[in-house]
Amino acid sequence: MAVTQKHGKNYGPDLVCHKEHHPPDKIGAPGCHKKWAEHNNNWPRPLARIWTVVLLLGTCLLYCARVAMPICAVSMAEKFNWSKRESGMVLGSFFWGYCFTQVFGGHVSDRVGGEKVLLLSAAAWGMMTAFTPILAHFCSQPMFCMTLARFLMGLLQGVHYPSLASLCSQKVVESERGFLMSTVSSGSYLGTLLIGGAGSVMLDLYGWESVFYVSGLLAVMWAYCMWKYLLKGEGPIITLESLGNGGPQSKLTKRHWLRLFRQPAVSAVIITHLCTASTFFTLLSWLPTFFIDTFPDAKGWVFNVIPWLVAIPSSLFSGCLSDHLISQGFDTASVRKLMQFFSMGVSSVFTLLLCGNITFSWAIAYVSVTIGLTTFSHSGVSLNVQDLAPSCAGALFGVTNTCGAFSGVLMVYFSGYLIEATGSWASMFSLITAVNLLGLCIFLAFAEARRVDIDPSRNHHHHIHL
Repeated sequence: MAVTQKHGKNYGPDLVCHKEHHPPDKIGAPGCHKKWAEHNNNWPRPLARIWTVVLLLGTCLLYCARVAMPICAVSMAEKFNWSKRESGMVLGSFFWGYCFTQVFGGHVSDRVGGEKVLLLSAAAWGMMTAFTPILAHFCSQPMFCMTLARFLMGLLQGVHYPSLASLCSQKVVESERGFLMSTVSSGSYLGTLLIGGAGSVMLDLYGWESVFYVSGLLAVMWAYCMWKYLLKGEGPIITLESLGNGGPQSKLTKRHWLRLFRQPAVSAVIITHLCTASTFFTLLSWLPTFFIDTFPDAKGWVFNVIPWLVAIPSSLFSGCLSDHLISQGFDTASVRKLMQFFSMGVSSVFTLLLCGNITFSWAIAYVSVTIGLTTFSHSGVSLNVQDLAPSCAGALFGVTNTCGAFSGVLMVYFSGYLIEATGSWASMFSLITAVNLLGLCIFLAFAEARRVDIDPSRNHHHHIHL
């Protein structure tokens, strides 16, 4: 399938441009065709679909393992006599570990391949999850062990999304990235739903230990199947030599990194992702409390399940829509901005509607639409990282995700302060709207889709047709 590169003046040194006698395409100058010089490693479409399903399952299991501790926290607190403060320390330690390996995981993925990093990390955090009950029972200080275990879980899972970004930028053509990333990202909602339902049943029937055993062993089995059937038993060996010889795509000097961060489009991606992550973490953290305080007679499973059920098809739809628009010849940057407009602009309208006096049914509807529309960012700012810097997409995504994680934690705390100080949930929803609109304005003003990760002195100023 032909893919048109609209910003053709920026492409890598591993591309060859040569003249051929072909009629001009509707986009791009005639007679200059781009071919990969023996390095086209893109997956064929059937293989890409297989990888999409496998990565979807991996992300689903990632969230099953991640949410196992929050589900079992009450039972573990009763078992080990933890206070609310101690339970909060155990739960919060995950996010501090999660922040520290984002850039590292993306950098290593850019050099040795995201599939290797995904495989090794999944095997590690899967075993960590399965061994959690054993550590809790046999350690003389259960709270210290669980805090350390959650911190290590955060370190191991922090490489997941940067590795996905790196893998997608290296293996998937531009016009199909939206579908893959939005589909894989929907695994987070699916995993939250599965562990919320099945985990609650296992908790009641077999005890809290069973939740960790099942989610951890399933992750290890997933890693084994990926190694056996997709990687054909090769690797995954990551050596110092392989890190030092990661290929021309990943060898960006410090000067190039500084030039990269000075690009307005890169700064726009970082700030917009920061705003998107902050508002999402805030909604994720405070919505259950909002419903309990505002509608004390409401069924918990309704507001804990319905919004995430809406998020799954919404995420899939956004990926299909963005890929379809790009394949129809629409400018890639315009498509990314459109997706982000829905994610941050239209969703803010429904967030503001939550500030008024509404019934429980309308609150569920507004929250579901808000959560559903926020998934459009998977085809917007999240993919724009790969448009701008495919050679270092993993590391750059790690930078943006680290900023988003730190800002998310701070905004969750600040939202709690606002709610307590004002006595009104409208203050939190107004804050979310303001942050969303700030990020959206910056993205609409400065976002681009041309490559900026290449030394300008090595660029050829041509319009290129793939």
